[in-house]
Amino acid sequence: MPVIQMDPETLAIDAAAAKAAGAAAADSYRTRTPYPYGSFDDFLPAEVLDRVLEELKQLPEAEDMFNRPQEKLKSSYLPERLPPYTRNLFYVLNSRPFVRFLEEMTGINGLIPDPYFAGGGVHVVANGGHLDIHADFNHNQKLNLERRLNILIYLNKDWKEEYGGSFEIWNTDMTEKVAGFVPLFNRMCCFNTGSDTWHGNPETVNHPDGEPRMSLALYYYTATWDYTRKSHTTLFKPRPGTKDQVDRQVKRADMLQEVLPPVIFRKVIGRLQRFGF
Repeated sequence: MPVIQMDPETLAIDAAAAKAAGAAAADSYRTRTPYPYGSFDDFLPAEVLDRVLEELKQLPEAEDMFNRPQEKLKSSYLPERLPPYTRNLFYVLNSRPFVRFLEEMTGINGLIPDPYFAGGGVHVVANGGHLDIHADFNHNQKLNLERRLNILIYLNKDWKEEYGGSFEIWNTDMTEKVAGFVPLFNRMCCFNTGSDTWHGNPETVNHPDGEPRMSLALYYYTATWDYTRKSHTTLFKPRPGTKDQVDRQVKRADMLQEVLPPVIFRKVIGRLQRFGF
């Protein structure tokens, strides 16, 4: 039986069952270290994700494409431009029954889904690509909300560890990997987010048939942001003993922010970003 009981036709979630599933996972999830995280197999009815995969055989032009040392050959697609069944699944995963599942599991009350899906949607990492270990941006500036939780649902059938792309959890001082999860079809990984919740899929995707690594990504927030907090973009950290590269773009931006008045900083960083520096 799937963790989230859902009608494959209407995508309606059994609210009571979802709440109970969240409560059942609470102790395991909340006590994980170095920060709360969890993994669930058979998360949704398999036929739901089978239909999603069928629709995703035809993808629109990507909203975002990344091809730099820290995030290579990664594309993302907003739900509103995806076929109807997949689009509606994203909307359901932003709905009250699913949010209640997340609140019961995490103990975070007042979770707010992002109607804009900023940074979320369908993520595709092509063969040869990877996403280095990082901590996510912590502030949704459009909504002035604090980022609290990430949900990743994988779409990769018969995926093996040697194909790369496993999701990794690292400790807060980036000295060792704590856990790793092969991105198997219908596996969900989730975790609390913060400025030192290091994670990623740094091992290069290397599927023997050239298949990409695909996932659904959704982020959730709380109305707890205030002026005492410092917002930051995605922060990348090289793994010790590897060829991972320091993110020089972020280091340069941090340096400029320290020495320039805010008005001038915004102008300078805007010009640098437009020209890809």
